[in-house]
Amino acid sequence: MSKIALVTGGTGGIGTAVCQRLADNGFTIISTYFEPEEQAKAWAAKQNFKASIYPCNVSDYASCQELKAKVLADHGQVDVIVNNAGITRDARFLKMTPDMWRAVISTNLDSLFNVCHQFFEGMTERGFGRIINISSVNGQKGQSGQVNYSSAKAGVHGFTMALAQEGVSKGVTVNTVSPGYIGTEMVMAIREDIRNKIIEQIPVKRLGKPEEIAATVAFLASDDAAFITGANISANGGQFMH
Repeated sequence: MSKIALVTGGTGGIGTAVCQRLADNGFTIISTYFEPEEQAKAWAAKQNFKASIYPCNVSDYASCQELKAKVLADHGQVDVIVNNAGITRDARFLKMTPDMWRAVISTNLDSLFNVCHQFFEGMTERGFGRIINISSVNGQKGQSGQVNYSSAKAGVHGFTMALAQEGVSKGVTVNTVSPGYIGTEMVMAIREDIRNKIIEQIPVKRLGKPEEIAATVAFLASDDAAFITGANISANGGQFMH
């Protein structure tokens, strides 16, 4: 029986690559979506892998409870969680509104509690689980205009380290992956001259590929990564080293 992987925001650029890689490695794929249902169905139909898709507002605990009920009814369990869903609402601090702050914190950080709280107990009872939380280089180094995003993404690794200590004796590992600038649709939409300035700041002089992040996630989801927990894997082309 194949292991079951739940990828939040699996319909995005990095999320799609993660789903594809895990499917290639034999996982059964579940993805959440927040966009209109027809758009999510169109995404699922054009992939090279089979994915079960479920609507979920990861920033809302009740919505995640509904997700749990549906997923367990259909699949019985979840073995791997990839907390990938995230948004940005960028602005200089003095122009940032409370709504911009709350939206980013709830989607990027509260979501980890909301999702993991549904499935962590089942993982500990079965003696196996892999939780991989997607953070960001800007959660490590900070970024002007992203006080909300940098705060949330820094919090992601705090969550990882604490939950890793609770899961370690039960066979559940919890790790963070912190991507740098990746060539997703969102990044490619940045004005070319600004994007080129970003690339100049990356020692390898290119954007990362979604598939490179997916490969890192897939390793952490594997049996080979059983000795790694509470770690933060930086995948940023050397933009930030620590």
